[in-house]
Amino acid sequence: MTVGRAAFGTLLRELRQARSLTIEGLSEASGISVRGIGDLERERRAAPQRRTVAALADGLALGEAERDRLLAAARVGRSSPYRPAGVHSLPRAVDDFTGRDRELALLGRLARERRTRPAVVAVSGTPGAGKTTLALHAARQSVEEFPDGQLLVDLRGTHETPPATAELIVTVLKALGTPDRDLSKAGPQGHQELYRRVLAERRMLLVLDNVADEAQVRPLLPGAGGSLTVITSRRMLTGLEGVHRLWLGQLDAEDAGALLASIAGAERAEAEPEALARVAELCGHLPLALRIAGNLLATRTGWTVRRLAERLAQDDRRLGVLSAGDVRVEAAFDLSYRQLTPGAARMFRLLTLVPGPEASPAAAATLTGLDLFDAEDILEELVEAGLLGAGGSGYRTHDLVDLYARGRLGEQEQPEEVERARTELYRWLLETAAVAGRWYEPDHGAPPDSWQDMVDLSSAERAREWLQAEGVSWLTALRAASAEGRHAVVVEVAEALHWFSDQWIFWGHWAEVFALAVEAAQALGDSLAEATQLNYLAWATLLAEARPRDSLAFSARALVAAERAGDLGQQAWSHQYSAWAYRLLEEIDEAFRHTDEAGDLFERADDIHGLLQVGLQRALLFESSGRALEALDAFEATLSVLEANTDRIERHVAAFTRFGAQHGRGSVLAGLERWDEAAEQYRTALALSREMGNTAMESRVLVTLGEALLSDDRPEEARDCFECCVRLGPDADPQRVAAARERLSELDTSG
Repeated sequence: MTVGRAAFGTLLRELRQARSLTIEGLSEASGISVRGIGDLERERRAAPQRRTVAALADGLALGEAERDRLLAAARVGRSSPYRPAGVHSLPRAVDDFTGRDRELALLGRLARERRTRPAVVAVSGTPGAGKTTLALHAARQSVEEFPDGQLLVDLRGTHETPPATAELIVTVLKALGTPDRDLSKAGPQGHQELYRRVLAERRMLLVLDNVADEAQVRPLLPGAGGSLTVITSRRMLTGLEGVHRLWLGQLDAEDAGALLASIAGAERAEAEPEALARVAELCGHLPLALRIAGNLLATRTGWTVRRLAERLAQDDRRLGVLSAGDVRVEAAFDLSYRQLTPGAARMFRLLTLVPGPEASPAAAATLTGLDLFDAEDILEELVEAGLLGAGGSGYRTHDLVDLYARGRLGEQEQPEEVERARTELYRWLLETAAVAGRWYEPDHGAPPDSWQDMVDLSSAERAREWLQAEGVSWLTALRAASAEGRHAVVVEVAEALHWFSDQWIFWGHWAEVFALAVEAAQALGDSLAEATQLNYLAWATLLAEARPRDSLAFSARALVAAERAGDLGQQAWSHQYSAWAYRLLEEIDEAFRHTDEAGDLFERADDIHGLLQVGLQRALLFESSGRALEALDAFEATLSVLEANTDRIERHVAAFTRFGAQHGRGSVLAGLERWDEAAEQYRTALALSREMGNTAMESRVLVTLGEALLSDDRPEEARDCFECCVRLGPDADPQRVAAARERLSELDTSG
């Protein structure tokens, strides 16, 4: 009996099922992709090469007789006429295409242009982002623009053995009706020239789908004529020149919800809108995942949308749920993963250990033990493969890709290697955080000459940028250090970040940082460290969390610990924070008492930085008591102390003090209705806040300046201030932003 290609697929399936193996199980055992095995069994591809058959036979653990039978089936399949790569008039596009307006606008414009030279668009992006779907939809919209037709060529770039370019050229020429005699006359060496000449005479749309790399597609690009070529590839194809580029990621929330609703049905979407939005979010707004989820809802009529959302909410099951028939999100990622070099695949797995939303090259180098430049090269390989995207200050993966990578980490890395990499990353994060934070600490500043690292901390501004970009990551490392009982490290890092915390007041985690440090200091039996960290916790509670009453318990505990340690400075700071809280609570007599205590103790401790803060506090108390002239004198006196002790005062403390004095004087003058003078002081304070890069302080002064301008009947200038405040982003004081929004609403109503 002659065994053909169909017999190979049937035989492979029989042998697999006889051993109770799933396709995934055979894939893991043989190293052949899930999609590759599925294509062979469903007769979607030619019989494989001998090495592939050998891998499958090994994965199936075949005996000699069955191995020979499988090899014979493969040989017969290869000897049968090979059906060329898929060249079609374009297949039907989906009817529920949603979003991608910017990308469609570019493709539509290029389709309408009348050119003498061909245009090329390279569409790349995350696996499952809908690259081919976009190309087909754009083609359907522009069918009348191409009188010589539209053609799709599947280059099978993700297959183990993609078709050769020479074969593809002949296939396209035949699809375009080129006579065999012309092909024969040109000969193999002349086929590419014939290909270019045929395309130059036509105005057509050529979709080169699923491209492997630049070398495969470059000879297929027309050199003349008015055609439009759209390339889709999982790779970015950076080596191609003179092409328009479209990178596809996830849809925005609105388009993702609309796509899901169109597939699942409007009635179900309207019945459970919140659950539908949650499903879209858990799909990462990725088109392939959304289509699968929509099809699940459309076919499981007994399911509620909420039930699907609950199933997807389990991280370890989400990719398994996102499967419909032979379409699986995980399989889409697997195709790209299996094409990575071993080094890139390992980095892809280890990057899941980075706690934050982005991974920096330095973090990647630390995880893998590579130098920085080698790590950057591999990161770029992952970007080129569509598995990683460039973020604001590092690299990020799509949420579903990250889940896939975590799965590969658990399967392919030894637990001890994972723990080693995580430990090294956390050590580096905490060490770098401490060095960066000390830029803002008195008696520290720039890193010591002995400190060498891959991160640029050459200035305080660079240090601030790193601390903010890596905030989630170093906080996670700090939590881990606390859980592991590394108490000295926790205290050291929190202490190093104390003055920096004023630069990023409304981050939202300072109370946790200093609470962990309090616990660590207590575990160490260090009363001075306990008092210090309790004072920092009091500050975070009263200012960053706007809970002055609650902060008093921490400053009182700090005083007890400081007295036990015999430290005058921390005793003074406990009184200072208590005074601050009482002022905010409008208990002025108590505030004055604690301020006087703090001033006396700072004087005895010769703490110039503390004395400056006491001076500002006393001036603010005078203002709160209605003693405006005394307040102005106190602010002036504080600035005089600052100028007289410049060489003793750390520059960031000096900047904060100047800001506080300028803003305070503006507030007092505003209370006296001396609007022009108040605005001048506020503008000086605004400039200082921007020089410091302190968004929280900038939001504060923008609102007070806006209020002064509004009171002086200058509404348009006031509006500018309020609008600037609203645009500052998440690091602004939320109370000030809320006040600015309220004022803008009032201005809109009155205007």
